[in-house]
Amino acid sequence: MRAVWLWIATVLALAAPAQAFDTNATSAWVYDVQTGTVLMEKNADVPLPPASMSKLMTLTMLFEAIHDGRYTMESTFPVSVKAWRMGGSKMFVEPADTPTVGELINGIIVNSGNDACVVVAEGMAGTEEAFAERMTERAAQLGMTHTNLTNASGWPDPEHRMSMHDLGLLAAYMIREFPELYEKFSMTSYTYKGRVPSNANNRNPLLRLGTGEWVADGLKTGHTQEAGYGLVGSAIQDGRRIIFVISGLDSDRARAEESERIVNWAFREFSMNTLVPAGETVMEAPVWLGTESRVGLTTEGGVNVLVPIAVRDQVRVEVVYDGPIPAPIAMGDPIARLVVTVPGRPDTVTPLIAAADVPEAGFIGRMRGAVMQLGQRAISAVTG
Repeated sequence: MRAVWLWIATVLALAAPAQAFDTNATSAWVYDVQTGTVLMEKNADVPLPPASMSKLMTLTMLFEAIHDGRYTMESTFPVSVKAWRMGGSKMFVEPADTPTVGELINGIIVNSGNDACVVVAEGMAGTEEAFAERMTERAAQLGMTHTNLTNASGWPDPEHRMSMHDLGLLAAYMIREFPELYEKFSMTSYTYKGRVPSNANNRNPLLRLGTGEWVADGLKTGHTQEAGYGLVGSAIQDGRRIIFVISGLDSDRARAEESERIVNWAFREFSMNTLVPAGETVMEAPVWLGTESRVGLTTEGGVNVLVPIAVRDQVRVEVVYDGPIPAPIAMGDPIARLVVTVPGRPDTVTPLIAAADVPEAGFIGRMRGAVMQLGQRAISAVTG
């Protein structure tokens, strides 16, 4: 195994040292989507009452059904008496209504309609209980290991639980798989059939708190007496997206302030660094018994690394391979690894591929290569 250290410090931007961050939330999870880096977590895998944030799972079930062609945005669902009688936040549907899927999505996202969630659950599974079982099963399939759902709305129940990590994974899934539907999370107000509820405006504070440097576009608030005030949020700056989940704040104002603090911290204290641009040769590795003595090493899509500004000068980059690399080599063959070490974080490992074909040498070339190798071994034996 051969390792070659590369010093690429020039790509790491100079800036003020990062400041330590401690959230006031009782549970939190902050995630950089592009690099898959968890920036901060606090009690993130503890199953907690998610309140209305669990409505994201109800929406996910509906989004998947739309994507699969089972429903369209114009499909309609009946409104049961149970749905009509739901308390808390409402879209204000009535038993005589037949709201469309599109209207129900708006009512869940903007109005946080408990009634709309029951309409969707009964329309898709017959009963809310059956729908909750399906949601819990689907959550497990998506890797959400600390989720158990007993209803579609997040209504208080001692068995209705999700971790902040699970909610963050769910948010990332929705953003990645349903970009055209995800756009609805940016809606700031919605009223069904002219009925003006007190919650006609989206409660997500981030939609009103963009600094100009970043813009928020989702996702869902939550509040019950047991859960406190929480938010699943997402924001973008210069093409970089972060997702965060917080819970346990003591007021909607505290939720808004903490959300803004987290977004500002995540964008200001971590820098995205392009260590290797797409298509650029990282280095050349020696070739054994080939028509060429060396082959270029490159990546499929470049290497981007998220670096805490405070440790930017401690990043190490290493190329690891077994060499010399025997011919024949086909362009695109994975023949090495680029290992980026950032203090305090797991290594980032990227396959390095051959930048060109290197056919096996002919008989004379192989003989010359063997003689050279024997000579090198003899020198090593004498000097060793």
